[in-house]
Amino acid sequence: MSFASSLQLGGPAEYEQISKLLGDVRDLKQPKITLNVQKLEFMNIYGINMLSEFVIERRKKAGVQTTVQDSQSIAWQGKSLKNLQRLVPALELEFIKNLRCFEDRNCYAILCW
Repeated sequence: MSFASSLQLGGPAEYEQISKLLGDVRDLKQPKITLNVQKLEFMNIYGINMLSEFVIERRKKAGVQTTVQDSQSIAWQGKSLKNLQRLVPALELEFIKNLRCFEDRNCYAILCW
């Protein structure tokens, strides 16, 4: 599942559809799920909380691996995802260096699955 652009919705209620999609993905009987946030330039606290809930709930499933691919060049990712890894030590982080930013900064967040 990939995220791009920015996620800065107004609160938990506005993240409900994305949370539902993440819940559907979380409930899949897949041994590994990868979230790619390399091109997600900004995520507000509500989005970070949503992502945290997904990873914490995913941790409860035995025998599954969750990987988050992120960019060292985007400030929020390094700090927030490292903190999330402290909560869920089994979370695998894949850092990508030198990510180029989007040229079109007016696009909406893209979710691909």
